[in-house]
Parts: sequence; C-alpha cells; structure tokens
Amino acid sequence: MDKSWMHSDRRSKAYELGVEVFLQFSVENLLTTTHIRCPCVKCANLKLFGVGIIRDHLYFNGVDQSYKNWTFHGEPWEPIATSNASRNVEEDDDHSRYSFVSEEIEMDDNDFGDFGSDPYEFANVIEDGDQPLYPGCRKYTKLSALVKLYNLKAKHGMSDVCFTELLILQGELLPEGNTIPASKYEAKKTLCALGLSYEKIHACPNDCILYRKEYEDSTNCPTCGISRWKETKDGFLKEGVAAKVLWYFPPIPRFKRMFQSHETAKNLTWHAARKSIDGQMSHPADSPSWKLVNDKWPEFGNESRNLRLAISSDGFNPHSSLSSRYSCWPVILVTYNLPPWLCMKRKFMMLTLLISGPKQPGNDIDVYLEPLIDDLKSLWDGIRGVYDAHIGEYFTLRAALL
Repeated sequence: MDKSWMHSDRRSKAYELGVEVFLQFSVENLLTTTHIRCPCVKCANLKLFGVGIIRDHLYFNGVDQSYKNWTFHGEPWEPIATSNASRNVEEDDDHSRYSFVSEEIEMDDNDFGDFGSDPYEFANVIEDGDQPLYPGCRKYTKLSALVKLYNLKAKHGMSDVCFTELLILQGELLPEGNTIPASKYEAKKTLCALGLSYEKIHACPNDCILYRKEYEDSTNCPTCGISRWKETKDGFLKEGVAAKVLWYFPPIPRFKRMFQSHETAKNLTWHAARKSIDGQMSHPADSPSWKLVNDKWPEFGNESRNLRLAISSDGFNPHSSLSSRYSCWPVILVTYNLPPWLCMKRKFMMLTLLISGPKQPGNDIDVYLEPLIDDLKSLWDGIRGVYDAHIGEYFTLRAALL
C-alpha cells in the first residue's frame, strides 16, 4: 500500500487522498467508525476516537511518520530491519497485546457501545487520577480537579464557551507544568473515557408507557391517547419537546468499570474469601436467600465474581421551596458483593433511573423499570468479555437481583 502521502505537505492533494484511504482502510479492517486509534503526532496511537476527529487530528497535528506498519489498524505485522533488534521485539509484543485486547472486545456480544471498553484506555484514566494537578500539588489530581470544575459548570448552568475560558484562566493562574485541559472538548474526552453514559427516554405524562421499542416512533399514548409532546400555556404542542422524560443510566458499563479497577475487583470477591467466625449473619452472604441462589443455580454460585444486587427507590423534592409538591424518584442499585463497610458507601450506590415529576409514579413505577429489567435479564444471561484487573483475565459476568 502506498504510504508516501505521510511525508507529503498537509495542504497537498496527495495528503488529502492519503488520509481518506487510511480512514477507509481502518474502518474496513476494524469494523468500527467510533473506536479507532489516532496516529497523529500528539496521540501516537494511544487514544481512540471516531473517524471525524481522527481526520481533523491528521490535518491539524500531522501523521506520525514513524508509524510505518499500520498494525493498530488491521495491517499484518511486517518487521522492519533496524540496527536496534530489541526495538522490533518490543513493538511486536505491543502489537500482540493490543491485538489480543481487540479480539476479546469483538467477542463481546453484549457491547452496549460505552466509551472505552478497552481496559488499556481505562488505565489512562486511572493514571490521570494519580497525576498531580501541578508539580508538587498534593490536594488535587488532574481528574479530581476536572470533576469539581465540571460540577460547577452543571450547578451554575455555565455555557461551553464560558467553561473553556475558565479552563484557560485556570491554566494561566496555576504553576507551570499544570495538567488542566485547555478546552471543554479536551475535558469531556477525559470524562467520556469513564463510560458515564445515559439515555433520555420519553414517557407518557400519565405513566402508561415508555416511548421505546414498538412505541419509539409514536406521537400519542396508545393507552390514554394523550400527546407525547409538551403543551404550552396557549394550548399548542411543542413538537420534539417531551412532556415527561425518564433518565436512564445503564449499569452494565459501570459494572465493567468496577472490575477494571484492581482494588474494586478484589473487593467484589471479598464475600468468598472471608470466613464467618461466630456463626452470626455479618454479611448478606450469610443470609438464606444468598444460599438459596447457590443451591438452585450452582453454576451461578460457583463464580464468586457474579453479582448479587438490590434495588431501592424513594421520592424527594429537588426544589428548595417546601411549598412545592414536585416529586422526583431516583432508583438506586446496591451491590451486595462488597464488604459491609463499602456496600452502602455513596460511591458504590449506583443511580440507574431518575423518574421526573411533577407527581409520584405510584404503582406505575413498573413502567419506568422496563429498561433496567431488560439490562438485569442480560446480566442474568451473562455479559461476555468483562476484564478482571485483579486476576488479569476476561470472564462472563452474571448478576441476580436478591
């Protein structure tokens, strides 16, 4: 394949055609348009992006001219003669390692399209969590500072332009060598790698149905006939603006993330390693329901990494005015595998659904649980290709709702 364009002027027609040929080659071999390693000078095949962003990077930053074998993009490995033999071996090992990872990910039939399914990409996020905000800083890391700044943006309704200017100002005020991103785009790239995705699902204002599956394209509720769209004070319908919305935060990508943390993956099997010394119930693993699951489905109980879950929900008033009767309902998922001192900690209590008001759903809450139940069924059947950082292997994750 002709790779001479890599040495051409970025403004030339040859470079433009070469970029398009490279992108087409990558998509055909990797069978994806969203998770491709970027070979620009800055990214150096360490970061994954979609085709559009990679195209921009190749024009703005230029292509890494040392990347002669496109091994990360589907080209067969061809060792290049060089005076440094150890370098060839090292590159070959890297290629084998990343090829193995990509093959395992392609095997995952239950990939929900979350960002960063590659554990090596998640490892980069962990590194950001350990990286000080600036040389000598002990209070904040790059990731913790970024999360706090993003919380400020959300809390005060900051525009993207304002947030970008704030990041630039912060970078100028902090000492040299600081790791603050220079734009909202760069900040979002770091946070997206955490897999914090969500879905907005339209709902009937009378809690009859969710507009998903067979009702996805409907404009009126088939049960009560009310419109899907919000009605103005003048009685007009604002087409495209839902009258009621369910916020869904898929738990499967987050369970994958938990196992990609070495310490958390170890804690998720704590219940199997511990020993009850007094014969009393000190953990849900000592309960009759836990043992019943083990007896009824031994293949499930024999894998200590399989999850035992609980669901909890209650309404609250998100407004500061106590006179408001607005009721918002979160649905929380709790993981019983964890030790007692972690099980009910805030960071391990997983928000899965946020049911908007103004009134409480009551017995109709089962309508809103549909997407969560679908994911729980998938978890019971098994999610293949989950990476366990503690043991260093891929396994099939299953879960049961106690």
